[in-house]
Formats: sequence, C-alpha cells, structure tokens
Amino acid sequence: MSDFISNFWHLYVAGLTLVSILACLILLWFSGKAKAMTAHDNTTGHVWDGDLREMNNPLPRWWVGLFIITIVFALVYLAMYPGVGHWAGQFGWTSASQYSAEMAKADAEVAALYAKFTGMKPEDVSKDPQAMAIGDRLFMNNCAQCHGSDARGSKGFPNLADSDWLYGGSHEKIQETLKQGRNGNMPPMAAAVGAPEDVRNVAHYVLSLSGSPHDSLRASLGKSKFGVCAACHGMDGKGNQALGAPNLTDDIWLHGWGENAIVNMINNGKVNLMPAQAGKLTEGQIHVLAAYVWGLSNKAPSAGQ
Repeated sequence: MSDFISNFWHLYVAGLTLVSILACLILLWFSGKAKAMTAHDNTTGHVWDGDLREMNNPLPRWWVGLFIITIVFALVYLAMYPGVGHWAGQFGWTSASQYSAEMAKADAEVAALYAKFTGMKPEDVSKDPQAMAIGDRLFMNNCAQCHGSDARGSKGFPNLADSDWLYGGSHEKIQETLKQGRNGNMPPMAAAVGAPEDVRNVAHYVLSLSGSPHDSLRASLGKSKFGVCAACHGMDGKGNQALGAPNLTDDIWLHGWGENAIVNMINNGKVNLMPAQAGKLTEGQIHVLAAYVWGLSNKAPSAGQ
C-alpha cells in the first residue's frame, strides 16, 4: 500500500501533465512549419468521389487561437491550483477546505432550525413530527448504512429498535455514543478458558444462560470455567453497560447464535467499531438524531395495546 502514497506518484503525475502541455505546443509549432508536397494548384493529389480534391491550406486562425488559449489556461490553472506534484497552487485551494466551507455555510443556514429543538426534552423532540422527519433523514444519511433503514441492524450491527443496549439506551448515552463513537473489544479468551473441550463447555453454559438449546452436561462443566468471562459479563452473565459487555441471558446475539458462533468468539475475539460523529454532525443535529434513535425503542403503545 505504501507504493501508492510515495513521492513517485506526485512526480509521475506532474511530469505527465507538463509533458502533455509541452507536446501540445510542439504539435502546434510543427503543424505551422511543416510543408506538405503539393501540386501547382495547392492540392496534395488525394482525390475522392472523382472530383473532391484535398488542398493544403493553413489551419484556421480561430482554431489556432483557441488552441493557444487552451494551453495558456492550462499553465495558469496549474499555477493557481494544485496539479503539479506537491505544489499547492497560489490560491492554496483544496477539496477538503471547500467542503468544510460549504458545510459550515449550510450548518449556519439551518442553525436556527436546530436551535428550536435544542432546548426541548428528548421525549418532546421524539414526538415532534418535524424533528422526527429531520431525524429520519439524518439517520438515513449517517446510520442506515450499518444499522439498516429500519434501524433493526444485522449480524455485527446492533438493533436500535429494541430495548437491548450495550452501553445504555438513555438519550444522554446515545448522544455520547454519537459524539465519541464506540470501540467494542472482546479479546480472545481460549488460552484463559483452557482446552478446546473447555471452550465448548463454556459455549454451552453461555447458551444455557438464555434458555437456548444446549447440552446440559457440557453446560454444567463449563460453569466453573465461565469465571474468566465474568470479569466483563458478570457472574450472572447479565453484562456490564459501563464496558459495553453484552447481556448473555436475553437470547439476543449480535454476532451469531449457536455453539460454533460462541466457540469462534471465545477463540478469536471480536472488535467492533462505531465511528465518532462529532466532527461530522453539529450539536443540534446530534441532539435531534439521538432523540430519533431514543424514540425508536421508546415508542408509546398504540390505543389497541
């Protein structure tokens, strides 16, 4: 991968660009100096359709003028903007700075709208149709890629529409997750558990905690070995939201269910990353988005329930 970020590519692109401009200049000069062999009537001797003769006339002045203007424009552009290796250009323009300026302008234009919701309680924001329409758009643009358009997630990506939360489901905790991101880390524990059979026994004990189908004999043997897991998940297996350790008793499986899935988790561990959104979303946007996500798992029951 380092080959693609070495100085060679800067020099390659700069050289290719300058050689191309130079080649255009040479082509223009050559076309104006070169003389073709012609007859006394200024024709080249090529005839089509019986009487259509090719003549040797100079290039039209307007065409030559446009060609020169194009070359001058290319040189001025390369002086003003990045395009020749590490040269940043006189204007110091970058796509990142333009994006930041445009986003700052857009944020300033909608700041008044988000200010309307900033002082509202999360419960009130989650009931406001306008706020929820905005939250839905924010979710679709920033969260749906992982959690799905219905927020129910998939394997490896938490369901945000239920009441099961790794780090807590309060509005404050959701805001904290959005701002800072999360880095869940389940280390490989096979060496601490013991032999492969011990790992299988622990897997069956974990299955027994949620009432899932399991081998009761293996589960009884694995209970004592579960102690190495209790540091994060607790002796009762109910997890620890301060660490993001899942509750193993609720029959909700983020990375797959069954003996093989649990054995694989114990043997290899797992790292999950939720990227921080603080640098991407404003405080007002995070407030509305957090209220939207909070509302997904705190919907008021319908009249028929």
